[in-house]
Amino acid sequence: MIVGRSGSGKSTLLSILGGLTRPSEGMVIFQGKNIWAITDGELSNLRSKEIGFVFQFPGLLPTLTAAENVMVPGMFTKRGAEAAGRARELMISLGLGEKFNSFSHQLSGGELKRTAIARALFNEPSVILADEPTGDLDAETELEIMGLLKKINEEGRTIVMVTHNPELSSFARRVLTMDKGGLRQT
Repeated sequence: MIVGRSGSGKSTLLSILGGLTRPSEGMVIFQGKNIWAITDGELSNLRSKEIGFVFQFPGLLPTLTAAENVMVPGMFTKRGAEAAGRARELMISLGLGEKFNSFSHQLSGGELKRTAIARALFNEPSVILADEPTGDLDAETELEIMGLLKKINEEGRTIVMVTHNPELSSFARRVLTMDKGGLRQT
């Protein structure tokens, strides 16, 4: 977990780690490769298969159902029944079993976040990058989402989460503090 004030560079760091923003200097080594030295196609493939994103705002497509939103990352890898089965499996495991056909405006804040987490897990990535995943939630739902992320981590996925809320550090195995673009061990 990376904790820091707004404007300290947390979201930019996640964007660089996820291969969305090119750093002005340095390298990002993932699975033994500098991700900024591979082709755009290889980088897209790496993001698709190995990195799941949970953005600060769920970013669900309003014209798609919750299940269809979960399936978006599999548009090029899984089709039809396989994609629907994977979405169903994830949604049930995240407590969204009754929400398959719901649209985003019909979901609560916690349901939106869980749908976004299911979407991030769809391609079974090894790393989840989570940008303020609880920033707009009430205290009870925040604890629910943090418990869910902790469980996902305990099941073997790396989660790099950034937050401005130091109270959430009890959920993390390791905590770093970011200030003015620099990281330090907390």
